[in-house]
Amino acid sequence: MLYIAEKLDEKLKQWEPEKASYIENLINEIILLADQDAADLLRSRTVEQDVLDILDEA
Repeated sequence: MLYIAEKLDEKLKQWEPEKASYIENLINEIILLADQDAADLLRSRTVEQDVLDILDEA
């Protein structure tokens, strides 16, 4: 197993379930984008939401 996969598995077991689920969803999104050769073209929905939240604060 790759180091990154081992580290992720370790961390997912340590984090609270809500946090672990959130991270799993982000990683699944990245994998899907990579499978579609779109990882470099599409923005993460999370990043986009973060930007919208920042704009709303202003």
